Amino acid sequence: MATTGQPKRQGQQQQQQQQQNKTTEKRKPVFVKVDQLKPGTKGHTLVAKVLSSNMVLQKGRAASRNLRQTRIAECLVGDETGTVLFTA
Repeated sequence: MATTGQPKRQGQQQQQQQQQNKTTEKRKPVFVKVDQLKPGTKGHTLVAKVLSSNMVLQKGRAASRNLRQTRIAECLVGDETGTVLFTA
């Protein structure tokens, strides 16, 4: 008698391998202009010019030498379509 379990296993392994390949594929960036941004959205790629930068928070060194100093700045960035306040 022939077993039918082996082809089934191979099919499952192929599906798993295809799913793993899908997760590692990188998408091409889609560049947007400032006027296309909407509140509450994230993950945008855009090219903008930094118009001004102001430090709003700077904390001293952490207890561990491996950690960096915390710095937060508000930057006014923009392109030909508009400007936006960016916090980094």
